[in-house]
Amino acid sequence: MAVTALDGAVLAAYRAKHVGFIFQDHHLLPQLTALENVLLPTLAARTQEGAELRARELLERMGIAERADAFPAQMSGGERQRAAVARALVNGAGLLLCDEPTGNLDRASSEAVVDLLLQIATDGVMVIMVTHNQELAARFGRVLELRAGKLAPLQEDLT
Repeated sequence: MAVTALDGAVLAAYRAKHVGFIFQDHHLLPQLTALENVLLPTLAARTQEGAELRARELLERMGIAERADAFPAQMSGGERQRAAVARALVNGAGLLLCDEPTGNLDRASSEAVVDLLLQIATDGVMVIMVTHNQELAARFGRVLELRAGKLAPLQEDLT
């Protein structure tokens, strides 16, 4: 399917179902619990059937099942970011677009989030991550850099 040929409404529905987004800042709604934040994309994609079970399974996989009823202010930065990863996956996205997903995290939390992204990639989800952290980028199978406005294979060894 050529997504460039889709009209706005169809493209939005396609994105809601097939593309997950993770940002540097988690963008969790402060008035919702972790579970409610993870469930939020299911409203737009109209995939509520079994949604709570999927959301709880994802929170478990992210290692934060016990934080399901916590509000973002009650969670650590790493927990909030892992909830954001779960939210990006709740509709069964096949593509995960990550913009500096570890930029606001300490080293241990960054490693945990990257470990999760690598596991997700192993499960068949395409993970595209933008980062300035070359050490984390080196853990991924293919690393490109933006050079003169074009993507190109990285010219230096990151290991």
